[in-house]
Amino acid sequence: MFAPYSVLHQQLRGMLQDKTEQGHDVDGIAARLDALPDDYQAIADMAAVIDATPIRADWQYVEPSDLEAIRAERTGGVLAPVHVADAAARAEAGFYGSVAGCILGKPVEIMPTLAELRASLEKIGEWPLRDYIPQRLLTDGGLREFHVDWPECVRENIRWVAADDDINYTLLGMLALERHGAGFTKADLRRLWLDNIPLGFTWGPERTFLTKQGLAMGIEDNPVQDLDALPATRNPWEELCGAMIRADAYGYACPGRPDLASELAWRDASLTHRANGIYGAMFSAAAIAAAYTATSPLEIFEVALGYVPRRSRFHTIVADSLIQVAEASDWLDGYHRIHGRYGQYGHCRIFQESGTLINTLRFATDVGDGICKQVMQGNDTDSYGATGGSILGVYFGPGHLESRWIEPFQDTLHTRLAGYYELSLSATARRIAALPGRVMGT
Repeated sequence: MFAPYSVLHQQLRGMLQDKTEQGHDVDGIAARLDALPDDYQAIADMAAVIDATPIRADWQYVEPSDLEAIRAERTGGVLAPVHVADAAARAEAGFYGSVAGCILGKPVEIMPTLAELRASLEKIGEWPLRDYIPQRLLTDGGLREFHVDWPECVRENIRWVAADDDINYTLLGMLALERHGAGFTKADLRRLWLDNIPLGFTWGPERTFLTKQGLAMGIEDNPVQDLDALPATRNPWEELCGAMIRADAYGYACPGRPDLASELAWRDASLTHRANGIYGAMFSAAAIAAAYTATSPLEIFEVALGYVPRRSRFHTIVADSLIQVAEASDWLDGYHRIHGRYGQYGHCRIFQESGTLINTLRFATDVGDGICKQVMQGNDTDSYGATGGSILGVYFGPGHLESRWIEPFQDTLHTRLAGYYELSLSATARRIAALPGRVMGT
């Protein structure tokens, strides 16, 4: 049983792109890929060649994937427990903000830029965004397309929280913490994934992981595998945002403890991702945790940045984005500063979009305003609408997201998780609110 040649060739090109961006010496390999025949052994041999490419001698970054090496490269340390009196309410507010941000961005999850969204929204008198996307953006706004799930996510049609992978992963993180506490293992996550996530509702490294695990289960129900080694080989697109969108629950659970939140996020992220793909998850979880106690929006990200390797590309770009946003005159100026420097990192690429999160938090007046600003900046609009909503909700706290953002859902939550039977949005939010108490005793 083998994958089609076309799929394997595409995977090799993804691997080569990763290695190129990670500073490996890949000279001549692209030409060899172009000449590669449709032959399984030749493809396997080429995968081994790509995996074995060395780091270039002139590469300036240090980007480990194992936790101890990451700790050695970061500036943030272990923190003492902090009592946050309203932690449960802030966690719940973060979850509601995430859900609203996700659904707001879902119809336009088509890799748009701010300029494209602005031109289309201005045609229908909806710029700047202040509400969910209307259907006429597609019919009258001249937008090239909507996301395939748009019918249940546009303003006129919302009756529930539509199923989305970003929300799925937040709930899986919640389930891991409910069942196992902060001591959950990669094996625990593996079991949760196999029991709950349909393969067709995953992308990139997550789909690769489930495919490998599913094939292994064809031999025995509980194969003994080195889960730490899985992302290290033949794992294309290992620095995309898939791990970053899985980090929210760990941030909710650790008020004022970005050190612990980032460690939990590492445990999850390193199941499928490497290097900067892991750092994005650690940064996001740390930001949510820091938002409980931060006294300013920029402080959230200054703290969070201390929990990723200081000599990584992620740290370099996000540190510069912090400077640019701090100097910006307004959110549009902040966006153009970031996009002008890092616009090559588009949809699902964590670098530019981490900068836009900083921009959103600095200029948001409340949660609803913030998720609109995040989505208007384009790219992966639902994922970063969700992440932005989490940070915004925790930072601003309860009472800063108007009820009009939540009421259309009619307290109904849809997921694609096979074993998640709770359909009530508010009941799920209460479970999220309980996470700080479960993990921190807060």
